[in-house]
Amino acid sequence: MPTLPVFTPNQRDNVHRLLAAKVARMMGRKLEEAEWADAYGRAKGIPTRGWSNLNIDVMHEGLGVEHKMLCYRSNANIAQACGETLMHPAATRAIRVPTGKVSAERAMREILRQYAELIEQRTEKVREQAPSGTKPDMRTGWLLWQESLRQFLYFEEPMRVPNADHYTAEWVESGGGSRKGSRNLWIYEKATGKKRFSVTTAAGAKIQPYFDVPLPNDPNLYIFTVIGEIIMDGNVRCWLTRTTWHDLEQVLGRINPQTVSQAIQRLLAKLPAAEAGPVVDEEPAQPLEISAEAYALLTSRLPGVNDDHSFQLLIRLLRQMR
Repeated sequence: MPTLPVFTPNQRDNVHRLLAAKVARMMGRKLEEAEWADAYGRAKGIPTRGWSNLNIDVMHEGLGVEHKMLCYRSNANIAQACGETLMHPAATRAIRVPTGKVSAERAMREILRQYAELIEQRTEKVREQAPSGTKPDMRTGWLLWQESLRQFLYFEEPMRVPNADHYTAEWVESGGGSRKGSRNLWIYEKATGKKRFSVTTAAGAKIQPYFDVPLPNDPNLYIFTVIGEIIMDGNVRCWLTRTTWHDLEQVLGRINPQTVSQAIQRLLAKLPAAEAGPVVDEEPAQPLEISAEAYALLTSRLPGVNDDHSFQLLIRLLRQMR
């Protein structure tokens, strides 16, 4: 399925800054749906409606976006997900699975009919709130985020009503033994043979969609690195909240790659790790480039849960030495 453009260059920069600031405040805890919705809306100038598990996430002047988030492994560059087909644990629970001895084909058609009705209902809500004559722009937005919160990957594709004629299905039995068995419906795309939906029947029916992550050269793929972003010329871009930036400026006087890198190298070579409390700041984060050598020293001597945390530890140390 083709991807769609999402952000202007300025909006993309704003999302990056807002995500970085949120990660600094989160102090390593799990990313919540409302946090991505807030960064997305603020960057695009869309009034925040609050995240909802019942309604579509974005409805603004004809734009309708359903956000789906998935945690991705943290021990790899998130770009390694490009080209993979991944499964999301739930597209919707607003379906009913036919009971009794129903063929996989019949069950698939009934489930996809219900799913199509749900998409059409949401499209109508977006149309009702859109300017007169505006055709709803319905999308699904896929966000991959690392448990380490270092990187995020995002793209959008058209939200389309599935045509049952383009799919085939089979029932699959799972469980057994000490586990209670369950019956799931696997739905495949005829043209490619790829699994596109897995419909669970145990513990509440739900549709689990499969989606393809675009290739790295897709112009509508957005990757945001907010901790230890390696850039050219042997430097690392760190993201600091304004509070931390101002505190660092107070103790160093001038903030630039040279002064900060030199201060880190001068002070931290023989120091052990330390801890600091959480940072609270609602403003977008600011980028600061330092040498890769200085960054390695900073994170090995003052390991925080994110860059801002490590710099807070550095500021504490600098103040003690004044």
